[in-house]
Amino acid sequence: MIRKRFALFGLLALFCILLSGCREERDEQFDAKPVIYLYPEEKTEVSVKLDFDGELTCTYPAYDNGWTVTAGPDGILTGANGQIYNYLYWEGISDTGYDFSQGFCIPGGETAAFLEDALARLGLNRREANEFIVYWLPRMEQNPYNLIAFQSDTYTDHARLTVTPEPNSVLRVFMAWKPLESPAEIPAQDLPAFQRSGFTVVEWGGSEVR
Repeated sequence: MIRKRFALFGLLALFCILLSGCREERDEQFDAKPVIYLYPEEKTEVSVKLDFDGELTCTYPAYDNGWTVTAGPDGILTGANGQIYNYLYWEGISDTGYDFSQGFCIPGGETAAFLEDALARLGLNRREANEFIVYWLPRMEQNPYNLIAFQSDTYTDHARLTVTPEPNSVLRVFMAWKPLESPAEIPAQDLPAFQRSGFTVVEWGGSEVR
């Protein structure tokens, strides 16, 4: 009887460990803090819809089958209730697998300088880059190394945006990254320049992958 009880206890413990592992793996597929900026040429009512292959966990302002705001050329957004926002915010959980076939391996202490250069090359302005770096740097600079890959279709195909009226130019910068204990060899990624023209939509976000 005692042996049976120990065996049953062991099976229950193993089951709990497996459940814990599943929860941890789910947490690792977290698309953290994508934010969307809107820059029309004149004050305009703009509708934004997000078609996300996953589960939205937080939005601000609240996503009610889309966002509708009045946007100014300076990027300031005004909701229907008169509330002012700097951007549209969302985050969610998905099972998207990110592409690390090209990228950069950066020592933790050099992360800020790397991001300042890379984000400028990709087309973020100083305000957008500053908000990106302030969010991600505390999670990255203490790691021995960070493996960084900016995603394109791998991200945008799973988080599709529909903006009305249609923008003239759209920039979506999404960084997938992994903390590393030792450096890794990876082919350098090309960072194409972006030209803003007319009504411009800019989004940045990222995901830590373990």
